[in-house]
Amino acid sequence: MPLFWRISLFNSVVLIAATALLLGPVTVSTPVLLTEAAILTAGLVVILIANILLLRIGLGPLRQLARAMTTTDLLRPRVRPKVDGDGEIAELITTFNTMLDRLEAERALSAARTLSAQESERHRVAQELYDEVGQTLAAVLLDLKRVADQAPEEVREQLSQVQETTRASLDEIRRIARRLLPGVLEELGLSSALRSLSDEFTGPSLTVRHDIATGLPGLGDNADLVLYRVAQEGLTNAARHSGARLVVLSLERAGDAVRLRVRDDGRGFDDSGGAVEGAGIRGMRERALLIGADLVVGPARGGGTEVRLTVPVGDRVPDRVA
Repeated sequence: MPLFWRISLFNSVVLIAATALLLGPVTVSTPVLLTEAAILTAGLVVILIANILLLRIGLGPLRQLARAMTTTDLLRPRVRPKVDGDGEIAELITTFNTMLDRLEAERALSAARTLSAQESERHRVAQELYDEVGQTLAAVLLDLKRVADQAPEEVREQLSQVQETTRASLDEIRRIARRLLPGVLEELGLSSALRSLSDEFTGPSLTVRHDIATGLPGLGDNADLVLYRVAQEGLTNAARHSGARLVVLSLERAGDAVRLRVRDDGRGFDDSGGAVEGAGIRGMRERALLIGADLVVGPARGGGTEVRLTVPVGDRVPDRVA
């Protein structure tokens, strides 16, 4: 029976019983006797308790559904609310779960297209940096060398400084292009790409150590790209925002999955729930969802921050990254 008719029927029964008592042999004296007041009070309490219990039991699934609505995040899939109750409530919970499935599927498709467009744009920009800006600066370096060889002694030192500045700019452009287009990932594979990435972020103020296990199962090009981008974003956040001196990047087998960890000794991560995640972390979550991986970003043991990405092995890794 629908909840509306159950509540209406119960209240009707209560009202009919109360009317029958008033029209029956039960009387109320004036002034009211103590026993009569006790009987009326007990009857009222029974009616109120029964009504409260009925509403609590009947509307309990709605409270669970409301709690699920306020905590649902499409970037953090959770267990769907249990279809409880009957009638309209069960239908409402089922409809809500169906809506979540549709929204997650649509978001995954939209994110896949967006990330695919981003990778294409990264490739285009990297190629332009290599082919146009890089070659132009290389030509400028050759011209500067030729001019410096013919210039008077008093200006050679200045030209040498300009050469060093130009050479540093060329190295920086090449470094940016490598980050945009990880050619080593396509040529040498994920393990070599992660080692190269670790070396790239290592500098005077930051040490990046890598621990890459051998004999890891193949995950496919899409999963490899996601692992690389998540590691890249984790190292970027550690270098820019954490104030860390040491970052450990590891890739290992974890049961029937491959797990990537990026752990630093910086200021730590506030996981109280009040902080709003930045575009970098949300981008990592979107990439993880595309391959059915589990991403955790939070405080590491002993301080600092840890990014942990767990990718299932085998045919359970969906191929949804364009």
